[in-house]
Amino acid sequence: MSRTRTSDVLVVGGGIIGLVTAWRAAGRGLSTAVVDPEPGGGAARVAAGMLAAVTELHHGEQTLLGLNLASARRYPDFAAELTDLTGHDLGYRRCGTLAVALDADDRAQLRELHALQSRSGLESEWLSGRECRRLEPMLAPGVRGGLRVDGDHQIDPRRLAAALLVACERTGVAFHRTRAERLDTAGGRAVGVSTQDGASLRAEQVVLAAGSLSGRLAGVPDDVLPPVRPVKGQVLRLTVPRRYAPFLSRTVRAVVRGGQVYLVPRESGELVVGATSEELGWDTAVTAGGVYELLRDAHELVPGITELPLTETRAGLRPGSPDNAPLLGPTGLPGLLVATGHYRNGVLLTPVTGDVLGHALVTGELPQEARAFSPGRFGAAAALAERPA
Repeated sequence: MSRTRTSDVLVVGGGIIGLVTAWRAAGRGLSTAVVDPEPGGGAARVAAGMLAAVTELHHGEQTLLGLNLASARRYPDFAAELTDLTGHDLGYRRCGTLAVALDADDRAQLRELHALQSRSGLESEWLSGRECRRLEPMLAPGVRGGLRVDGDHQIDPRRLAAALLVACERTGVAFHRTRAERLDTAGGRAVGVSTQDGASLRAEQVVLAAGSLSGRLAGVPDDVLPPVRPVKGQVLRLTVPRRYAPFLSRTVRAVVRGGQVYLVPRESGELVVGATSEELGWDTAVTAGGVYELLRDAHELVPGITELPLTETRAGLRPGSPDNAPLLGPTGLPGLLVATGHYRNGVLLTPVTGDVLGHALVTGELPQEARAFSPGRFGAAAALAERPA
């Protein structure tokens, strides 16, 4: 028998983006529910948690840079607010990033990134190889130079997800631990979803925030279906024994053989190494090749890493969009909003996404800082091209 439950806002997806949206909606006085079989999971389980608006800058992404910086500026207050409410330590650290070059080609590429950062008004300092090793003695002797970026920080995404789950519960968000099977519409607008267990969840507004699965919800019209695809990432976790501490004092990253590798040290003694970027559809298998490549590249960067215990290997799916930027806010279907497509910036963009969606749910409009990321920038053709088979 169908069961009907009603709320002002129904968020489809309980990852960090769905949870922050629900938390901010409830904080604005809207009765809010989340539908997800395992809230608190999602891509955050495999994210490293780098808040790297500066070192993540890529050519052609200056518009996204503005949103990334806006979210980075919010992080200290956001983390403090979340910790005050929940009592959870989020592992937030203002430790900075050191991006280094291992050969002449990498050095030239880093020089180009430094120039782009300077043109964009960002603060970064060029260091010689010797200066890099003075900051991080565990670096390989062959490091040719690097960029020191003190404005990049980090957070533990798993702790963030756990804290957001508690924040939602304490703000009165209801959880339906089941899977949304279909978007329901009536009178030309979204009115809720039908779930795997036969329930009918009704809401004045539905937010589709299901990460890489956002493009697979049945019932969403093709012209508003989010054009997101899964991008596989494999990540490793190691433990730094006390006799090796401090192993690294900040996030260290480099391009090795054309691929990105980063090492993120936690205060807990955990060291996160990632991440591959693989266009392999819905495959989430951890592969010997992926683990080997990460360890090989990390060893070239920090040779001592081979002495550390390997404690976890994991793979997950990032939600990629055609322009690698998120889709935020109202769609062309009344009553349906989206918050997806964050790709490699989901953790970084968590604070601003919550604020943007909270504002949109109350006013029906996007704030100025997010208007370039409206779902309407992609037409039906893009949505159909990206739609999984």
